[in-house]
Amino acid sequence: MVRCSNNLIGILNVVTFVLSIPIIIGGVWLRNQGDSDCEKFLDTPVIVLGVFLMLVSLAGIIGAFCRVSWLLWVYLLVMFLLIVALFCLTIFAFVVTNKGAGRVVSERGYKEYRLGDYSNWLQKRVNSAKNWNKIKSCLMDGKVCSSFSQKHLNETVAEFYKENLNALQSGCCKPADECGFTYVSPTEWTGSVTTQTNPDCSAWKNDPTVLCFNCQSCKAGLLDNLKGNWKKVAVVNIVFLIFLIIVYSVGCCAFRNNRNDNSYWKR
Repeated sequence: MVRCSNNLIGILNVVTFVLSIPIIIGGVWLRNQGDSDCEKFLDTPVIVLGVFLMLVSLAGIIGAFCRVSWLLWVYLLVMFLLIVALFCLTIFAFVVTNKGAGRVVSERGYKEYRLGDYSNWLQKRVNSAKNWNKIKSCLMDGKVCSSFSQKHLNETVAEFYKENLNALQSGCCKPADECGFTYVSPTEWTGSVTTQTNPDCSAWKNDPTVLCFNCQSCKAGLLDNLKGNWKKVAVVNIVFLIFLIIVYSVGCCAFRNNRNDNSYWKR
């Protein structure tokens, strides 16, 4: 008689196997139909994730329902490595996102961001020209500043200063307040940068394809946005980690059942 733990592991892996199919289809769709490099950048990881889930699920299904001990052992080994990797990733996410926050600006509804406030590991990632060029392309494709400009186009300077801008809008779509530029529109400012020590002041251009995308503040804004997202992902990882540990424990029971059954039939 197949024991309860074998049934439970088998059912869980059937569900995982079914879920892996749309993941693979989604990855193939991104590869063939993606409109930009940003969308196509995700295709390979999505396909790899889908194939990985499918293979692991097959090992769990066959190992549990057909009581193939060596396949169930492989399944448990992969699950153990996944638990360790997820645990390390969660700790790492909390550590690298522990530093950094927007700075309050007097009489402004928004905050401003400094790259040096964030962890050195994150700074190195965005200071890489290769990485930043890809990120900058994605920000442009995502219309971060063009949609921002349209939204606040008819506002006066006083109204604009009261806006609660997000980190990317504040860092990438306008110059830093300390530059002392004069407001014309959300993405158009005039002024001299000859006396400014902040390199972002000279990096600012009214050209919609440039703006402050080359500024340190833009990189800092991205990191602040990334920091918030990573912390949310870390919380989800903790919940998923608990689920994996429970599944792993049930899998160990199923593996023990398989070994006991095999020993019984060999007598």
